[in-house]
Amino acid sequence: MKQALRHFFIFGIQEVLSCLFPVVVFTALALSHYVTFIPRYDFMLFVCLLAQLALYFSGIESKDEVKVICIFHVLGLAMELFKVHVGSWSYPEPAYTKIAGVPLYSGFMYASVASYMCQAWRRFDLKMINWPHHIPVRFAGALIYLNFFTNHYFHDLRYLYGLFICYLFRSSWVIFHIERKAYKMPVTISFILIGFFIWLAENIATLLGAWKYAYQHNGWAMVNYQKISSWAFLVIVSYIIVAELRMLKKPSTEVHTS
Repeated sequence: MKQALRHFFIFGIQEVLSCLFPVVVFTALALSHYVTFIPRYDFMLFVCLLAQLALYFSGIESKDEVKVICIFHVLGLAMELFKVHVGSWSYPEPAYTKIAGVPLYSGFMYASVASYMCQAWRRFDLKMINWPHHIPVRFAGALIYLNFFTNHYFHDLRYLYGLFICYLFRSSWVIFHIERKAYKMPVTISFILIGFFIWLAENIATLLGAWKYAYQHNGWAMVNYQKISSWAFLVIVSYIIVAELRMLKKPSTEVHTS
């Protein structure tokens, strides 16, 4: 019982340390309300760039992790440009660093998810057991990402893809370690849990004015519960990218395929 409590405490500490970049982002969002010498969105971009450089040069993030984070920044920014264009949400405040209505700092919101995943992977010494073959996994990830765009023109197929993901990862487990003791969890459960906690964070972000949905322009309202599934699917894409890249780099130690 004592070991279980200690491991639970250590787990919490490691999770907090893994969230360093997201914490910086949320702290900057809170402080940005008091910044008057430059637009808020420009201030956020400056802080995010500074934080990324600090994490890299301090050794907290490795060169490979920064590469992964950059990939997420590009993917996230592409999605932001599209979603703002179709009116899913908006960034109503002025800024010098906006392109087509999208502030450049917004890509760091997605990059912070990648930062968390890379940090958690290393801190908990994650291993994937019975990871499916890379071809269907990458295909599933591509379908999910594309659905964020195509659901504005065709039927939203996220739940159909969700069934495919459940089948694909039906035997997959994530192994994490605390003081060399191994614990395991079904990969699909980890998708949902991380998506739920990102949804909670999104509520805080919209409250702090990071962006606004159409139903929040007349006053803040809780983010729609459907967004939990959206974040869970984004987590799946993130998981796949991080795992596949690690499998390419260390195929015998990071991921065990079925």
